[in-house]
Amino acid sequence: MNIHFIGHSTFLLESGEHRLLIDPFIEGNPQASVTLPEALDWKPSAVLISHAHGDHWGNALDFARTGVPLIATAEIAGYAGKNGATHPVGMNIGGTYRAAWGSVTLTPAWHSSSFPDGTYGGMPTGLIIELGGQRVYFAGDTNLFSDMRLIGERGLDAALLPIGDHYTMGPEEAARTLDLLRPRVAIPMHYGTFPPLTGDPAVFQREGEARGVDVRMLKPGEHTTL
Repeated sequence: MNIHFIGHSTFLLESGEHRLLIDPFIEGNPQASVTLPEALDWKPSAVLISHAHGDHWGNALDFARTGVPLIATAEIAGYAGKNGATHPVGMNIGGTYRAAWGSVTLTPAWHSSSFPDGTYGGMPTGLIIELGGQRVYFAGDTNLFSDMRLIGERGLDAALLPIGDHYTMGPEEAARTLDLLRPRVAIPMHYGTFPPLTGDPAVFQREGEARGVDVRMLKPGEHTTL
């Protein structure tokens, strides 16, 4: 699997002919490494949304109106359907959606979730994604919580974790999640995009590597292979 970091919390996962786009915040994202027209050309197999905040919901409708499945909580999928999405897939925490490319399971996340217009977006979520025979945990926006141990028991090839502080956990707390998740690879996200997100990725890298985890620091536009 190739993991492309687009910027902030936006990722493109790629394996074979399949591409999954996570939290497509492109327009208005000061870190975005692509333009929206360039991203639309990817023609992803699905768009996965962790929660409804604007810096994660982003350009979801631009993709969902082209027929790309949009996978999220029932509230987000319902909102998308009312706003032109042609294939919204509504789920809830604990549920798994299966497709030709693999599967995605929604997990809890400790945060909040509402659309930029104030509409309630349901519970925030993390995502356990299986693609190309590998398993990735995208934590969304969250803090550390003890049930991460159960997520880790599934066996994780990679964990994508917010470290920016203020709205999510900071780098020290994010490093502590590695004791529970035990991923082979950890990639930090959701830092440095806006002034409050002051979490230092070097701290996360130091603390993660001290725990024996392969911490990969990606700049927007870079990718890594699992």
